[in-house]
Amino acid sequence: MSRRTTTLAAAAVAAAALIASLTGCASNPASDPGSADSKTETVKIGVVGKGDAQWPAFVAAAKKEGIDVELVDFGSYEQPNPALTEGDLDLNQFQHIVYLAQYDKASGEDLQPIGATAIYPLGLYSKKYDDVKDIPKGETVAVPDDASNQARALLVLQSAGLVELKSGGTIVSDLADVDTANSKVKVTALEAALIPTALPDVAAAIINNDFVEDAGLSFEDAIAQDDPSDPNALPYVNIFAARADDVDDPTYNKLVEIFQTDPAVQKGLQESSGNTAVLLKTPAADLQKSLKDVLENTVIDEK
Repeated sequence: MSRRTTTLAAAAVAAAALIASLTGCASNPASDPGSADSKTETVKIGVVGKGDAQWPAFVAAAKKEGIDVELVDFGSYEQPNPALTEGDLDLNQFQHIVYLAQYDKASGEDLQPIGATAIYPLGLYSKKYDDVKDIPKGETVAVPDDASNQARALLVLQSAGLVELKSGGTIVSDLADVDTANSKVKVTALEAALIPTALPDVAAAIINNDFVEDAGLSFEDAIAQDDPSDPNALPYVNIFAARADDVDDPTYNKLVEIFQTDPAVQKGLQESSGNTAVLLKTPAADLQKSLKDVLENTVIDEK
């Protein structure tokens, strides 16, 4: 997920400008009669964090298989899905299934997962307390304000014994679902990118993995986190996404295979995650079923 977020308006403007700049760029020279090398395909993949260690290894591994990968780097989560929808990308890889479901539901589009990369534990961090049990009753804990990460964050807090959720906790839980009378702490929502700077002002905070180092922390500093091996965590698996018509494209599926099996790519992915990634090869059919299930339960915030 992204290292920086923007306001919705700024993201929309940036996305529009970027999509406009990409429009008309051919994504597959193999179908271009004027291509210098008709045996080499070029695939544009949208990412957030092009500098992460897995990507140079992935580009090199794909090249050996006759596929030129062009990475298109985006500055926020809001941009890669519209670019993929518009045809300015062939694939993107930056999001989990819940985030994709929210995009599909809100936009009326049908982007689909075609392969898993990894799942990352979501952690609770504190500058004041070394153990979740030390957090006093009535203190405030911060969570991300975007819907997909907020629901997951609340589930982490519930597992840690800090809050109780009225519904028992689901992928669509929000602050209104917190049973304040039976919860140990108060919960406030902040923009994910701002939580690291706010951490000293709260008892603890759920911090997205992309922002942990911004808070001067390491992943090992988490005082609580979710369990990636839990079957209920499947909607939070990070995925390669494609347009629905392209889910069976052999080149795209070959790229997924390369990502999942190349040792240098997998080593780079672990390095960029601070060794927190749980690497996965979840079948595409299972991912697509999970997306369908999440879509049936997705609620769009129209504020």
